Amino acid sequence: MSYDALFYAGSEEPHFLEACTLCSKPLGHNSDIFMYRGNTPFCSQECRQEQIECDEARERRWKKMSSKKSTTETSKKSATVQTGTLVASN
Repeated sequence: MSYDALFYAGSEEPHFLEACTLCSKPLGHNSDIFMYRGNTPFCSQECRQEQIECDEARERRWKKMSSKKSTTETSKKSATVQTGTLVASN
């Protein structure tokens, strides 16, 4: 495969399989490419695993923050609830 084949037709941007997403190491034309989430290439299992671990940690933080936000909103709503008896006369 020629270097020119790594570019999209009519585009100046390099093809997404040109370099490892994590370390930017050029991907060899006759070497294994380790894919993650469809179209994210990596040069090795180690680079791919590092990205997976980063994504999982980010997801755990997001869920933790969402959980805290939900709990805070629920406690704020319950704190503003007023109860009592209303007596009306004619």
